[in-house]
Amino acid sequence: MSTQSQSGGGDFTSNLGKIYAIYTGGFFGFVILVGILEQLGVPNKYLGYMFMGLTILVYAFIGIVTRTAEVSEYYVAGRSVPAFYNGMATGADWMSAASFIGMAGSLYLLGYDGLAFVLGWTGGYVLVAVLIAPFLRKFGAYTVPDFLSARYGGNVARFCGVIVLIACSFTYVVAQIFGTGLIAQRFLDMNFELACFVGLAGILVCSMLGGMKAVTWTQVAQYIVLIVAYLIPVIIMSAKKFGLPIPQLTYGQALDQIAGLEQKFIKEGLAPASMKIHAAPFTSYSPANYFWLIFCLMVGTASLPHVLMRYFTTPSVRDARKSVAWSLLFIFLLYFTAPAYAAFSKLEVYSTLIGKNITELPMWVYNWGKLGLITVCGKNAVDLGSVVDACKAIAGHAGILRWQDFVINTDVVVISTPEIAGLPYVITGLVAAGGLAAALSTADGLLLAIANALSHDIYYKMIDPEAPTKRRLIVSRVLLVVVACAAAYVASTRPSDILAMVAWAFSLAAAGLFPALVLGIWWKRANGAGAVAGIIAGFSVCLLYLVVTRYYPGFGIKYLAMSPLLNPVTGAPVFDLAKAMAAPDAMQGMVAISHTMASKVGWFNINNISCAAFGMPVGFIVMYVVSMMTTAPSKEMQDFIDACRRPKGKTLMVEHT
Repeated sequence: MSTQSQSGGGDFTSNLGKIYAIYTGGFFGFVILVGILEQLGVPNKYLGYMFMGLTILVYAFIGIVTRTAEVSEYYVAGRSVPAFYNGMATGADWMSAASFIGMAGSLYLLGYDGLAFVLGWTGGYVLVAVLIAPFLRKFGAYTVPDFLSARYGGNVARFCGVIVLIACSFTYVVAQIFGTGLIAQRFLDMNFELACFVGLAGILVCSMLGGMKAVTWTQVAQYIVLIVAYLIPVIIMSAKKFGLPIPQLTYGQALDQIAGLEQKFIKEGLAPASMKIHAAPFTSYSPANYFWLIFCLMVGTASLPHVLMRYFTTPSVRDARKSVAWSLLFIFLLYFTAPAYAAFSKLEVYSTLIGKNITELPMWVYNWGKLGLITVCGKNAVDLGSVVDACKAIAGHAGILRWQDFVINTDVVVISTPEIAGLPYVITGLVAAGGLAAALSTADGLLLAIANALSHDIYYKMIDPEAPTKRRLIVSRVLLVVVACAAAYVASTRPSDILAMVAWAFSLAAAGLFPALVLGIWWKRANGAGAVAGIIAGFSVCLLYLVVTRYYPGFGIKYLAMSPLLNPVTGAPVFDLAKAMAAPDAMQGMVAISHTMASKVGWFNINNISCAAFGMPVGFIVMYVVSMMTTAPSKEMQDFIDACRRPKGKTLMVEHT
């Protein structure tokens, strides 16, 4: 199946299979070339420049070739993207810096408890397919606020939707630029603040010129890069360790070896008896937090505007359904591998680092320590002298690296693993290029969602309905640049770890949008007053919980001290804040606390990354009560909703431009 552009770029979109086959072959050829150059002695720094530079140039080229001046192509890619390619683009849009960079790192740190992210994000696509995506495609809107306005009548619901969209999408895009900054800082040898803005340039060149059309075809290219980059290192490690290049099958053996090393470390005094066991459940999250996190991530997935926008681009409702299935397959490839990636990375650290003399640490420790991303004995591992001095300052330290002495930032586990495993630098550069592709692809979609909401829903629909096409697109592009620069500035301040920031976005979307979307499709009695009240109530409760527990830590720490989380099996505290603060060598424990409580807990000991646990039920209840207390929608609107749920038939709402 092919698509044909109406305004240029037709040669590109009419031969998709051939073009992306050539692109994939060319990419593999480029990787082989870089490997040959490495063997010939070309410095690693220049190889890193090649990976970063060439991939961004390719994305920019696609953005330029597929540029458009048509409104329907700018907002929804002309509704002509085949299901297979839309699934691949959705996979790239979805596989953000959190998935590519942060997930395996969190699994490395949290072990079993980190599976909550895998289960929540994957399960969310079931809700997307069953409850929302096909019906929004049948509806025919350009944006999610478009649907809210038409379904609930007027611009109040539209405006509320825009507010929620900006709040969750801006939080999410900051995390992506944070990820690009980490990669550029390490591989382009520049300071983090500048690196964030350098990554921003790569984001803008795709989304600004061609909107959704350019972003779609760029994301397909980015998916190919990121999935290859993610799979190759762990496939190589699996083959080296167990003789089988299928990490998903050797994952269990890796876990067995990790468990054996953990017991060995405890027995030999290289780790405390309270060492965090990788495969033990509920050592970082209580059962309530574990399952609430899965739930909030699932519901948030079905509510994120930049994800739902992807299903506006398919030719039909049937293609929207098929597209969700393809999305799940392409996402599954990475998510099914992430636990194995974390296990192999941890196994490398345990078997090659713990128990080693601190004067014999490998160079990769210092490469990342200079960036403040690895600490040894509580200090950044800048060089050998700093490590020796830090460990000597700990009473009774024997000069042997213990488990609790070594701390790696969770956001760099994936991109540092090839170095940890001693793989050629070409693999390290490949992983960096994959991480960059993941961050850029998601950032493109998020920035486009924000700019489209501001230009289409606020400017065109509410301020100047007579605005010509050219002015609308200019406004969208200007707003895109403004929002992107603001996000880059926030990211440059290093606000939090990537995964926590992304989880906040999911909860905000779930609390603010999910009730209005689901009831708008499945309950004909829902009306405008109920939707507006539900959006405001759910979003406000969620935001209040997040802000109070995150930015007023005195409350969170006080509450933690009074109510430590308990292990449901042993009844012992999962962690005791006072003891952790007092322990002289509890560096690993403090990192676990900072990750688990990067979002502090409050009501009922629920982490604030799961703040939708409070906001979403409030949104549903308020929307139901207010809808029942006010006038029902008109008979025409109820018939319209029935038609929206009917799979066959034409698109219901057609934009006239």
